[in-house]
Amino acid sequence: MDYSSYRDLKVRTLEPGILEIVMGEEGKLAVATANAHAEMARIWLDVDRDPQARVAILRGAGKGFSAGGDLAMVEKMTQDFAERARVWREARDLVYNMINCSKIIVSAMHGPAVGAGLVAGLLADISIAARSARLIDGHTRLGVAAGDHAAIVWPLLCGMAKAKYYLLTCRAISGEEAERLGLVSLTCEESELQAKALEVARELAAGAQTALRWTKYSLNNWLRMAGPAFDASLALEVLGFTGPEVKEGIASHREKRKPSFPPEPPDF
Repeated sequence: MDYSSYRDLKVRTLEPGILEIVMGEEGKLAVATANAHAEMARIWLDVDRDPQARVAILRGAGKGFSAGGDLAMVEKMTQDFAERARVWREARDLVYNMINCSKIIVSAMHGPAVGAGLVAGLLADISIAARSARLIDGHTRLGVAAGDHAAIVWPLLCGMAKAKYYLLTCRAISGEEAERLGLVSLTCEESELQAKALEVARELAAGAQTALRWTKYSLNNWLRMAGPAFDASLALEVLGFTGPEVKEGIASHREKRKPSFPPEPPDF
């Protein structure tokens, strides 16, 4: 499989059967620009079709796993219907393409894990987080509904009570706490993260591939059953980009201050 067309994602073969997909650049946080967002949705189709790939490891370069959406792209979504439609389609495809990818996906999260990166990190078949990682779903802090992946997988992983608490408050979750809650599969020290991900990938790559893929397919029917909840949440998130709350959310991010949202929403 030729991955040379990818610009924001760096793809290489670590060992026979094991791909590594790296977001961002060394020394920086991976920001979901328009191109990076599109690539994150598309990559899983290519991994699925790659005859040499058995396992894919997803990690972030530099200071963390992912930094969330580029504010310029987010602001454009408030102004441009075509941009909202594009991002909606890619966000939908990212989730469903990961669910339907037959190959096993392992994520290795360190530092902040936010936005589209967090989507992929938590939807991975085996999710590994450094104990010091900080997982944050910041949708409501931005002023839009928690769409992306939250409704489809958080209640299943950590239960409805904890899912509501963290998604409504946007509080950060350490990697250690995320494992305790069942939000991630494993945790380890950050210095051990890449080695642990490779260890798990090697074990999976050496396994019975048909049995593994059919087991993944069967288990992911739980996520497919939650598809209507996900579709609704994503549509409501995109609808929120047309409203007043997101404008205040963007302004507060730019000005690095606490948001001051309108006290009463319109009737709905």
